[in-house]
Amino acid sequence: MTVVSEPDRDEAAVGEGAPSYAFKPSLVGAACLFALGPHALHWQIGRRSGRVRYDRVRRVRMSYRPATMQSHRFLTEIWSDDNPKIQIASASWRSMMEQQRLDKAYTAFITELHRRMAAAGARAQFLAGTPAAIYWIGVTVFLAVMVAMGVVVVRAMQLGQWTGAAMVGLFFVVCLFQLGSYFRRNRPGRYRPEALPAAVLPRA
Repeated sequence: MTVVSEPDRDEAAVGEGAPSYAFKPSLVGAACLFALGPHALHWQIGRRSGRVRYDRVRRVRMSYRPATMQSHRFLTEIWSDDNPKIQIASASWRSMMEQQRLDKAYTAFITELHRRMAAAGARAQFLAGTPAAIYWIGVTVFLAVMVAMGVVVVRAMQLGQWTGAAMVGLFFVVCLFQLGSYFRRNRPGRYRPEALPAAVLPRA
């Protein structure tokens, strides 16, 4: 009788239509391919490939990571002892001027990945947002800049510099909306694999 090893069984299952996900992290770089086997997450990035056993994952971080060409972008990072850090993004480069949003596919894949990790008894840390130290430093700088811009707008209005006040005020509103959304979504915290935080997950 031929004994089939667990990695071989996993490979066979992946070839039979297991849940998969792919995205291109840069315009000139290789595509990142992922598939969920019965026991492990299989990954391929260019010529590199490997598998991360669900029960060997030690840390997962989900965050909101807008990019230059894609303001609505999310990222899941996975650490394990025997693999490099794995990054799965919700947007993919299509051309020099366009990135494609993969909200539905990303949400489905990340949700199923967490379900399988929970079923495998993974004792990973499940973290949401940015690291606390970086987050609070960023919030402090953001608030200081917003206060300074508000003072500039008020001072310009007092001096009758309406055009300048309008331009600074417009920039103030844009920064408040974009950076405010970033900090609101990326507030540090922990979550359970069966209850993914909506703030760092696109709507499917």
